[in-house]
Amino acid sequence: MSTKKLSTAARTADVKSESNLTIDRTNHTIILVRSFDAPRELIFDSWTQPEQVLCWWDPTGAPLAECEIDLRRGGAFKFVYQTLAGAHPFTGLYREIARATRLVFEAMGAVGKVILEERGGTTLMTVSITCASKAAFDHFLTLGVDRDTARTLDNLIAYVRAKWS
Repeated sequence: MSTKKLSTAARTADVKSESNLTIDRTNHTIILVRSFDAPRELIFDSWTQPEQVLCWWDPTGAPLAECEIDLRRGGAFKFVYQTLAGAHPFTGLYREIARATRLVFEAMGAVGKVILEERGGTTLMTVSITCASKAAFDHFLTLGVDRDTARTLDNLIAYVRAKWS
């Protein structure tokens, strides 16, 4: 993947154009943008219904071993990846839920936001992951959160295409 430096105004952000990924070092944020040929309600449901999340969440493309969602403000979620080394849970709490437009959650010490906008018959999805500190942000990048999240969102696109096309 190529990395380009932005203009002076955005000097601290890296853009990986092949995956619509922005690394915003100033604000400790990873930003990913995807476009879907499906209504935003369907995309929102794919993010919030366990039977659907099970099918696409794991960056490897494998189904999750477990998925629990308590979709309410303050409600928890738990997604469990199964690997040869064992089960790996990803857990968090929902902070905001606005049906079909916005989902905000806390996980791994970061805040994730999913924004869905209708644009001329398509849905534009912006996902951002904001860390509280530079150290936490650097750790996320070392773990490959940017790369794995991009793969996971690609899985979502494939899932939506297969299910609703």
